[in-house]
Amino acid sequence: MLLVFLSLLIFLGLLVFLLSQVAAAVQLGRDAGILKKLLVSVIVMSALVIPSRAPAQTTRPDQSSPAAPPPNEPPETAEPPAPSPEPVLDRPVSWKLLYRNVLADQKQIWTFPARLMHGQNWAPTAAVLGTTAGLVLLDPTEAGYFRRTPTFHGFNNIFTGNATAIGMGAVPASLYAIGRIRKDSMMQHTALLAGEAMADGEILTTILKNATRRVRPIGFPASGNLYDSWFDSKGSPSSYIRGNGSFPSGHTIAAFSVATVIARRYRNHRWVPYAAYGLASLVGFSRLSLNVHFLSDVFMGGALGYSISRFTVLRE
Repeated sequence: MLLVFLSLLIFLGLLVFLLSQVAAAVQLGRDAGILKKLLVSVIVMSALVIPSRAPAQTTRPDQSSPAAPPPNEPPETAEPPAPSPEPVLDRPVSWKLLYRNVLADQKQIWTFPARLMHGQNWAPTAAVLGTTAGLVLLDPTEAGYFRRTPTFHGFNNIFTGNATAIGMGAVPASLYAIGRIRKDSMMQHTALLAGEAMADGEILTTILKNATRRVRPIGFPASGNLYDSWFDSKGSPSSYIRGNGSFPSGHTIAAFSVATVIARRYRNHRWVPYAAYGLASLVGFSRLSLNVHFLSDVFMGGALGYSISRFTVLRE
């Protein structure tokens, strides 16, 4: 479990590095084919990092013919095959249990620091916090670039904030509707678990945003100091209901929450994790190109969305 989580962090880190290279190349005027190269690189990284469900064969099968039994001994009878293991049962989920499940999830989320104090999960936590701290130092450079460039104007017209929010909500809703039509209980449960993960992420995001009150990049004047962004966001009292700040990215945490539930539940279909995490990464990138979030906001949102879905909602 720890190895898989660190692998995802490596994937997100490499993706961040590629995005920074794209920004630098476009800034120097070498933007031809940049996005195509980025897409190919992300696919290659996904193939290296996203774990396959099929276990690797560690020993070579014995190719020699079986030894014949001694003539005076009766031949051995073949033992009956071992019974197949029982399938892993779903975590109980339904519309009636949804509220209770979210409360249980929140208890697990907010008691995580206590478990951390007892030495649990310190390595991935240190990796996430260390990477986030490093990206905070790079935030002004990245945000300054996206404030100036018109390169992603067409992309931004498609991946608007409203469009990605509607799309993330439509995915579990569509899964649930199709599951009802096809009488597919796994698909219905996947949709409910994805909705549960989104609710968990929204609660956490709102509290963290109100606590950090980080100013969005787009909220700075042209000559503003992008290094001075923390604890300075201003807003009406109603803005605190949705979270008054930039850190972490709510769109990204929701996107990776839904993607992780679907990718883990349908990981026997090899293309599903690539599609799920690829679309979630596009949502995260759109928050950068729209200049509404810093790079550290997006990274933390992706890490939290993955963690909440896999370790809290799915209980893996």
